[in-house]
Amino acid sequence: MPLNFLRTLSGRRRTARANRQLGALLALVAGAVNAGGFLAVHQYTSHMSGIVSSVADHLVLGNILLVLAGVASLLFFLAGAACTAIMINWARHRNLHGEYSLSLIAEALLLLLFGVLGAHLDAFVAITVPLTVLLLCFIMGLQNAIMAKMSNSEIRTTHLTGVVTDLGIELGRMLYWNRSRRRDAADYVGARWSRVALQVTILSMFFVGGILGAIGFKYLGFSTVLPFSISLFVVALVPLMDDVGALVGGRRE
Repeated sequence: MPLNFLRTLSGRRRTARANRQLGALLALVAGAVNAGGFLAVHQYTSHMSGIVSSVADHLVLGNILLVLAGVASLLFFLAGAACTAIMINWARHRNLHGEYSLSLIAEALLLLLFGVLGAHLDAFVAITVPLTVLLLCFIMGLQNAIMAKMSNSEIRTTHLTGVVTDLGIELGRMLYWNRSRRRDAADYVGARWSRVALQVTILSMFFVGGILGAIGFKYLGFSTVLPFSISLFVVALVPLMDDVGALVGGRRE
């Protein structure tokens, strides 16, 4: 049963339920990494809106080094998303069960690297802090693209602007006064409760992840990334095992 659940959770055959469950986990991870990353480098790295705005501000103020830092962060987020697309398309063209597992494994390994870099932030601040920021941007781009590819861009997990917007839309639909009370009427407007549940789940898990990340990084340090990294490994493992089994079985035949 647990193996089948994990296979469904990250396998190539997607269901709405599996997307919601994995989206919740990834939102938890993103919230923790974003909050922990802020405590480490004093910068949020999961959304690009603020970074692009800061680039514009620093450009006007003449802070060229900060402009370059912002552009680098944007490019690394972009590179992370591009790497996810490359890995997923590579696996898809080879009909692998672990179509999404490679990206999840990559994120798990990079989270461990973040823990290693973070543990040595005080040693070479001029190098480790910028590298950590770029690494976090890359991880967030990688993760955001994973869920976007899985759900056909329906679910995002690294930032909440779209989530809150969708919740607002559903709130408007819920409050809309219909002349006809018949729910089967062609022009009836009502809240789509499955969408509400999804967005509330993502919002809540991101918030909980932020609390866990902040508490963990404050009291435990960078070892806090271990359970999140292990969780991603476990989620990605079963489809990869299926691919290995298919490869071994093919060779035996």
